[in-house]
Amino acid sequence: MPVFLILSLLLAAGVVTASPATAAPAAVCDAGPASPSKPDDAVVIEPGIDLSAKTRELPAGTTFWLAGGKHTLGPDEFGQIIPKDGNAYFGAPGAVLDGGGVNRYAFTQQARDVVIRGLTIRGFAAPLDQGVVNHDSGEHWIIEGNTIEDNRGAAMMAGPRQEIRRNCLRNNGQYGINAYRAGDGITGLLVEGNEISGNNTDDWEQKVPGCGCSGGVKFWAVDGADVRGNWVHHNHGAGLWADTNNNDFLIEDNVIEDNEAEALFYEISYNLVVRGNTFRRNTLVQGRAFAARGDDFPVGTIYLSESGGEPRVRARTSLIEIVDNVFEDNWAGITLWENADRFCNSPANTSSGSCTRLVPSVSSCSAPGIASRPLYDDCRWKTQRVSVHGNRFSHGSGCTGFCGRMALLANFGTYPDWSPYRGSVISDAVTFRQENRWYENAYSGDWRFVVHDTSRTVGFAEWRGAPYSQDACSSFGDGGC
Repeated sequence: MPVFLILSLLLAAGVVTASPATAAPAAVCDAGPASPSKPDDAVVIEPGIDLSAKTRELPAGTTFWLAGGKHTLGPDEFGQIIPKDGNAYFGAPGAVLDGGGVNRYAFTQQARDVVIRGLTIRGFAAPLDQGVVNHDSGEHWIIEGNTIEDNRGAAMMAGPRQEIRRNCLRNNGQYGINAYRAGDGITGLLVEGNEISGNNTDDWEQKVPGCGCSGGVKFWAVDGADVRGNWVHHNHGAGLWADTNNNDFLIEDNVIEDNEAEALFYEISYNLVVRGNTFRRNTLVQGRAFAARGDDFPVGTIYLSESGGEPRVRARTSLIEIVDNVFEDNWAGITLWENADRFCNSPANTSSGSCTRLVPSVSSCSAPGIASRPLYDDCRWKTQRVSVHGNRFSHGSGCTGFCGRMALLANFGTYPDWSPYRGSVISDAVTFRQENRWYENAYSGDWRFVVHDTSRTVGFAEWRGAPYSQDACSSFGDGGC
């Protein structure tokens, strides 16, 4: 018998338990900021020296060494540091850059190749959707070994080819990272070995219901991102949220746990590999809130909303592949959803003004042309070509009601009246014709499956059988294949 099936049988029988898919979490916050060596040519900045002025005075490529102690940027809200190309800002042990609750931003403008290392950055008051470090999404900033905490807004923005390594990003008002750049978007982002925790302390979803503006990390129109080896935990909202025309993501070897909403939310985006991660105790707050108000929508710990594999969009994969992950005691499993009323140029598209990567203009997706191919296909963000395999799903006996569910579904299309997607056409497509497949997974606990639409919840036998034919060679307390 194959090793996978032996392990699956032991897991289902409770003889062994699912072991984490990753190494120990990246607990960098306990360690504090890294302490880089002081370069011989560094300009030493003692507390009380005006770092903004020194940055203006000295040429591009200068390295600044911030001595231990508290550094400030002046008494007004626009006190900030504007780096030049190639500048570096290193922190000695105990070096703190403090905004005092007054300054909005720490490092701004669009210099290239800036390095920020070994600092504690706190107390800045960035507005909603703005960030403290790399406020203007400059290119190829290396931000590593810092503690960025207790700020308003996001700890940082991200720009093209940004490297975010081994930082503690915690307890910020909105996000740990806001990966957004106006205009041409972001390419080649690396997020590695960080601890991202406790963010969205300002509870933005309560202040602005439906804003979609909270959590550990938010990605917008990022093309090419490696997110690996991070510990993403206890965020007030989603752990990782990719929203609107993201593409070519690798999310690998992370520990993602105890986030109040989705562990991973991938929305109107393309081409993704989720591999070797551990997901624990996520989505409990959000799931219970849905259940308390009687909302039967299958809240997912991984939630794919109008997202799929698309071979015509260049990436390292043409699928969404969710493989070799461990899921333990989350509210639910994986939800694949496609909103029949959400497409390019629909009033129901909350990402207003955005179109798919396959159509050059929003206005193209209108009657009568949208009713015929290729626009009929290309005006939709499709939940398609999703492969869920080799994962271990378990939850305890305390899961009752709306928890413990997988889902593959869409809604009955109703709006607008010129939409060619009205009725059950999208529910039929996402369930039967868009190459969405579960197989070779191992389950422990009482799992149920919502399929086609919210009115249909089935058990293992129906999920495996015709017409759904899902989870071939998976173990449900039996021998699988």
